Amino acid sequence: MPATGVALLVTIGLATGVGPGGGLGGPALADAASQQKLEQLRGKIGSTKSKVETRRKRERVLTGDVQALSTKINGLQGRIDELQTRQNGVQADLDRSETVLTRTQSELREERARLVRLRARLKEARRTLSARLVELYQADKPDLVSVVVSSNGFADLIERGEFLARIGQQDQRVMKTVSAAKKDAVQTEDRLSGLERTQREAAERIQARRDEIVQVKGRLVSARSTIGDARAQRTKLLRTVRSQRQNLEESLESMEKEESKIQSQLSGIPSGGAVKQGSGQLVWPANGQFTSPFGYRWGKLHAGIDIAVPVGTPVHAADAGTVRIAGWVGGYGNYVCIDHGGGLSTCYGHNSRLGVSVGQKVSKGQVFAASGNTGHSTGPHIHFETRVGGVPRDPMGYL
Repeated sequence: MPATGVALLVTIGLATGVGPGGGLGGPALADAASQQKLEQLRGKIGSTKSKVETRRKRERVLTGDVQALSTKINGLQGRIDELQTRQNGVQADLDRSETVLTRTQSELREERARLVRLRARLKEARRTLSARLVELYQADKPDLVSVVVSSNGFADLIERGEFLARIGQQDQRVMKTVSAAKKDAVQTEDRLSGLERTQREAAERIQARRDEIVQVKGRLVSARSTIGDARAQRTKLLRTVRSQRQNLEESLESMEKEESKIQSQLSGIPSGGAVKQGSGQLVWPANGQFTSPFGYRWGKLHAGIDIAVPVGTPVHAADAGTVRIAGWVGGYGNYVCIDHGGGLSTCYGHNSRLGVSVGQKVSKGQVFAASGNTGHSTGPHIHFETRVGGVPRDPMGYL
């Protein structure tokens, strides 16, 4: 090992009071644990915020879906109501038509029964007339026979004046009454048969209209039911997502309160104190190549700058102050934070060795560690941070 490296390790050993294989004291581990908890909290806070925003977006989408489906349902319901009104009107027409048809059919049955009775009376009248003709013939009135023989059937016979003049008045009344009644009955049956046919056709047309309306309405009701089911599913999902988002926000609030406590621990200043900007410009912790700036990368905040140096390079305090954290802190590896007062602190990560402990005073430019590649690191370098009230700030504004 070079003499300078040995000297640095000796200096570190004297400053810390532990040998190369020794450990850190309880306070250092406590502050390191606080810093580790803070970083873990920040990771969780970032992740939770992302989840909250994802669910907010999902809520907006689902709310839009529910509103759109509700609009469709309202539109369908309006059409269904309109069709129901039309169906009611058509049904009323159909009921009236069927009432008329029923009455016509009843009258037709009565008229047909009357016609049957008239035919029976006519048959009896013919039989009686035949008997009268026999009586007249036997009474030696041959001229009547010639009238009967020359007629064209019974209907023509009862119309002939000569025939009617030869029979009695009572026989004439019977023949005329039966003949007129038969004629009236036949005409009435024809009229009622035509009316029945017309009424039946009208009823069939009205029923066809009603059935068509019922079918269309049925399809609309089915569509409304399907859309209603979809809306119910999305509404249920919306409630679930909203509940998840609210739970996450409650957790986020709790974590942010915890983060604030840890930041207060690191800040080392009372509430309302003025923020110090350093005793002049901060000095660079080491001479090396600037490799990475402060800011977001890969979706996460890179809370400092990176200075590429070989392992074992002396690390200098950027300003005078008091060590608040000195120990292993998660991805930072061996990590040191120095409080410079007024809320300003500087932190140094990935060191191979530490030469200070918590509570120790350091002067500006003092060597307190050796650079390294510990923690989550892609190569030997110094990760340098400036924090105000525990919150990372771009070191380039202070160097």
